[in-house]
Amino acid sequence: MTRTLTLLAGGIAVIVTSAACSRSAPTRSTIVTPLLGTGQVSTSRHDLARTIATTREKVAKAPDDVPAAVMLADALLRETRVLGNAGLAKEAERVLLDVLKRDTERYDARRMLAATYLSQHRFADALREAERCRNTRADDPWIWGVIGDAHIERGEYDAAFVAFDRMAALKPTAAAYARVSYARELQGDLPGALQTMRMAAEATSAHDPESLAWHHAQVGQLHLQMGQLADARREFLAAAHAFPDHPFAQAGLARVAEASGDVRTALDIVMAILETSPTPSDLAYSGDLMAKLGQAEAAERQYRLAEAAWRTDAPEPSRFARFLAEHGRRLDEAIVLGEQARIDRNDIFTADALAWAYFQTGQIDKAKSMMALALRTGTLDRAIRAHAEAISHARQGSVRLPWPPEREAQRRQPDQERQARR
Repeated sequence: MTRTLTLLAGGIAVIVTSAACSRSAPTRSTIVTPLLGTGQVSTSRHDLARTIATTREKVAKAPDDVPAAVMLADALLRETRVLGNAGLAKEAERVLLDVLKRDTERYDARRMLAATYLSQHRFADALREAERCRNTRADDPWIWGVIGDAHIERGEYDAAFVAFDRMAALKPTAAAYARVSYARELQGDLPGALQTMRMAAEATSAHDPESLAWHHAQVGQLHLQMGQLADARREFLAAAHAFPDHPFAQAGLARVAEASGDVRTALDIVMAILETSPTPSDLAYSGDLMAKLGQAEAAERQYRLAEAAWRTDAPEPSRFARFLAEHGRRLDEAIVLGEQARIDRNDIFTADALAWAYFQTGQIDKAKSMMALALRTGTLDRAIRAHAEAISHARQGSVRLPWPPEREAQRRQPDQERQARR
């Protein structure tokens, strides 16, 4: 995910306003009332399933029931994150578009549609819908978060940071803190990112266990990046307590086990995740762990499954290109995929994938130019930094890998995993 959602954790809210994106904003904006994640509707695994079942039935009987449709879409997006089922996000899109066909001026449905496009990695569509809503409700902090998320994924970092600042200024919530945390992480301020993500976790309602698990998992990932394994494990266990078997919590525990030298336990955890919420990135990670254990044939099977998933079930050219580059597989294809992805997604991770693929094919000048883009935010991502170090010492036409390609596959860091899961 990719299962994958963006930093909307804690920010996906069902609203019951009838304001319209295409109408002029009233003097005093209609109050936006969240339902999921409050005392009214919990986001536990059981309650998410129940909400989806009941709202599906309501929408089937009354397609013009906008609050039910928006609540259904919200629940489906959360379930997408939990199960890694991209089809659920597609269902959410269909439900919302059906509502908007009947009434194009439903603000609540349109802003949820923007979030739905984000979950499908349709960042230009998400930005278009979010900006349409902002033009009507510039005082809605939630929509500034969506705008920032879309800019982040497109590699438009300055615009993203401005949007996140605006969101936090309008209303400092868990969703705003999480976005500020990620902005700090991208700029290399890991202590600041950790502090702000803790604030996000503390600001999350106990009635929203799915978001609570997400936030604790992000705190754990930051601890893991900083080499604080005991603290990371504590946060992942807190995430698992809030929402049992949440894939982000389990993936984090696998990372801690691997970092502690217990590769077998890490693999067991990841294989369990694949049973319930498979993603291409988890398939690839299971292959990396198998390779560490000397299971070359099994690892290759997992890599092929990951490739097939990225080609069909979860087409993400940028992430697929990064996988190929990191694993030294079909580098010419990695370059083509990366160059195509950069048209719509010029983020630092896509730039790193291209830089590493250029480097391994002897195109050192291109590698250096692309690596400059990968480093432009000040990131401390260890894989990017290791690639940058190798590329900086290379000469045109030469390739001098600092470690075998299979070792490079094993260096994938938790923040990369987080990117793949957003």
